[in-house]
Amino acid sequence: MKKELNINYQLLQFDELSAEDRELVSEAQQMTSASYAPYSHFHVGAALRLANGIVVRGCNQENAVYPDGLCAERVAIFSSQAQYPATPITAIAIAARDTKGEYVTDPVSPCGSCRQVMLEYELRDKHPLRVLLVGQNGIIIFSSAKDLLPLAFTAECFLK
Repeated sequence: MKKELNINYQLLQFDELSAEDRELVSEAQQMTSASYAPYSHFHVGAALRLANGIVVRGCNQENAVYPDGLCAERVAIFSSQAQYPATPITAIAIAARDTKGEYVTDPVSPCGSCRQVMLEYELRDKHPLRVLLVGQNGIIIFSSAKDLLPLAFTAECFLK
């Protein structure tokens, strides 16, 4: 039996975004300057919007012991949930600068761990989490974190 997975997304330019999305993208880009990336020199920033309109920011934090670092997406998500535990996340923008300090041409995608975390909060909140991936050539927008992890591992896998 053959099945297909379809992933829906939009590719827009910055000036085609809503004012709220432009704000998130700009905040994510600004956060790349706050990242601590002395080893990879790959600076990532994230900004997310909560259902109450509050914007929470994060940036990647590296460590000489690589597994002890944390991605920008998870820094922002965990920070938002520590401060506003009952407030759903509605959108997250992710921007990056390469080893030369330039914003990436094509958007970078979150790692598997970040995708799993985003999906967990989307499922918990029963609310889609829009994901905006920022690049100079455009912004890729997913209407749900599920589109980034279509065959996800969820609690339903083991709570049957």
